[in-house]
Amino acid sequence: MGHLSLPASKRNPSSSSRQWRLLDLVSAAFFAAVLLFFFLVFTPLGDSLAASGRQALLSADPKQRQRLLALVETGEKTIIEACSADAVDHMPCEDPRRNSRFSREMNYYRERHCPLAEETKLCLIPPPEGYQIPVQWPESLHKIWHNNMPYNKIADRKGHQGWMKKEGPYFIFPGGGTMFPDGAVQYIEKLKQYIPIAGGVLRTALDMGCGVASFGGYLLAEDMLALSFAPRDSHKSQIQFALERGVPTFVAMLDATYFIEVDRILRPGGYLVISGPPVQWPKQDKEWADLQSVARALCYELIVVDGNTVIWKKPDMDSCLPNQNEFELELCDKSDDPSSAWYFKLKKCVSRKSSVKGEYAVGTIPKWPERLMKPPSRATVMKNGIDVFEADTKRWARRVAYYKKSLNLKLGTAAVRNVMDMHGFFGGFAAALSSDPVWMMNVVPTGKPSTLDVIYDRGLIGVYHDWCEPFSTYPRTYDLIHVSTVESLIKDPGSGKTRCNLVDLMVEIDRMLRPEGTVVMRDSPEVIEKVDRIAHAVRWTTTIHEKEPESHAREKILVARKSFWKLESTSH
Repeated sequence: MGHLSLPASKRNPSSSSRQWRLLDLVSAAFFAAVLLFFFLVFTPLGDSLAASGRQALLSADPKQRQRLLALVETGEKTIIEACSADAVDHMPCEDPRRNSRFSREMNYYRERHCPLAEETKLCLIPPPEGYQIPVQWPESLHKIWHNNMPYNKIADRKGHQGWMKKEGPYFIFPGGGTMFPDGAVQYIEKLKQYIPIAGGVLRTALDMGCGVASFGGYLLAEDMLALSFAPRDSHKSQIQFALERGVPTFVAMLDATYFIEVDRILRPGGYLVISGPPVQWPKQDKEWADLQSVARALCYELIVVDGNTVIWKKPDMDSCLPNQNEFELELCDKSDDPSSAWYFKLKKCVSRKSSVKGEYAVGTIPKWPERLMKPPSRATVMKNGIDVFEADTKRWARRVAYYKKSLNLKLGTAAVRNVMDMHGFFGGFAAALSSDPVWMMNVVPTGKPSTLDVIYDRGLIGVYHDWCEPFSTYPRTYDLIHVSTVESLIKDPGSGKTRCNLVDLMVEIDRMLRPEGTVVMRDSPEVIEKVDRIAHAVRWTTTIHEKEPESHAREKILVARKSFWKLESTSH
C-alpha cells in the first residue's frame, strides 16, 4: 500500500480521462489487489504480462512501409494485407509485449505507450476464428457470443461473484460484481438512499476499475450515462467484454495522484463513491484513515459509510485546504489551466473552482434532459459560442434526418449501438441521436477548440485524442464511426502541414470498426476522392453522396461499409 504524500508523476499520464470538472458522480469499484487506496489494479502487479506471449509486436521495415503507403495513396495497391492471427486483439498503444519494456513504478508500464508509425506494420486486424456479428442491444447487455472473445479467465475467476459465466455458445452476464455479487441493480438501489440518482439531477458518471461494466450498464436504466474504464489486464479483456455488451467503456489508467485527478474532474457538488478496500477493510486501518484525512483536507462532506462503501460530496467552493497538511497538498496557481489535458504532466496541487468561469456545479446546471439542448455557459470558450452552439445543434438535427432518410444508415435500429464521432465539437451528433438506442464516444481532437467540458455539461460523454495516434480501445468496438473534415485531424493547426498519414488513420478506423460496420466521412470533393481510393485498399465498399440540401459547405459525403472478411487459414 502506498501513501498519499507520494510525489506527483514525473511522466506523462494516461490522458484520455483528463478534463476539468465534468462529472456528476465518480464511482470506484475496488477488487482484491488495490494499489494506493482507490485505484483498481485488477490482478497482482505485473500479472498483465501473462498474456504478452499471445500479443504480436507488429514491426515493419520503414522503407518498405513508405513504398506501400505511396502505392495505397495512388490507388496502385489494391488491398492491404491482413495482420497475423495472433493480432486479433491488438491495441498498438497498450501492447503488453512492448509495454513490458517500461518501468513498473506506479504502474507506468500499464499506461499508453504508442509506437512510431514507421515502426508499425501496415496491415488490417483480422477477426478471431469463429467470430459472429455481435448480439444486438439490449440483449447484448446480458449475453454475447463466446467465440468473439473466447477468453474464459474472468468467468473462471469471477463467476462466483456474478460477473459472467459461459453457457453454450454465449457468455452470460448476471449483472454482479466483486462489491455487488447480488447484482448491480441492488447496489444502485442502495446508492439511491444517499445520492439523487433518479430525477435528472445527476447524469454523467465515471466508473473507475469497472470490470465488465455492469454498474454502468444498469445505470442506463436510471437515465445516467457512465463512462467506464480500466487498464488492459491479464484476465483477457474486461473492457473488451464491456464494449461487446454495448456499454460505454475505454482503456485507461490513473496513477498514484488519483485523488487530485478525481477532484479535478468531479463537478462541485458531485459525489465520490468508493466501494472496497481500504474502506473498513481488514488490516488496512492506516490506509482508510489516510483516505479520510485527505477527504477532510479537501472539505469533502461525508455522506455515509455503509459497510465497505463510502460516499463523499464535493464542496461547491474552492478547497479549504490548509497551508500545512501531512500530504503536502496545495492549491494550484491561479494561472493554472485545469483543462490542459493531452499528455499533461500531473501536478501535485488541487485545482481551483475559480479557475473556470460559468455555472457548472451540480444543482446549478439544468436537470437531464433539459441540459442536453440548453447552451452551457462554458460554450463561450469560443467567440459567439452560444450562437455557434445553437447553430450546430440545428445543423445536426438536419444531418441526422438526412442520414436516415436519404443515406439509409441504420441509425435508430438495433443494428447500431456503439457510435463514435471522431470530431465531436459540441456533441451535436450525439444530441441529435438522444432518442435512439445508441451511446456515442465524442472525441475532441487535440489542436481543436477545447470543447469537452461543453459535451459533459450537455450530459454526454467523450475524451480528448490526437488522431495521429491509435485510440485506446480494442479492435471491433464500434458499429458506426463518423468524421467531418478528416484531413484537418492529421494537419498541424498552425502551419497546415501534414503530421501523419491518412492511410494510417483509415487503417486505425478499420481496426476500431466492427465487421459490417459503417463509416461516414464528410469533406471536400478532393479529399473524398482520396479517401475513396484508400477505402478500397482497406476492403471497404463505398458510395459517395451529395450533402443535405440545407448545407452550404463545399463537401461530399462518403458512406463506407466494412466487409466481413476472414483469414484464409480460418475460412470454411
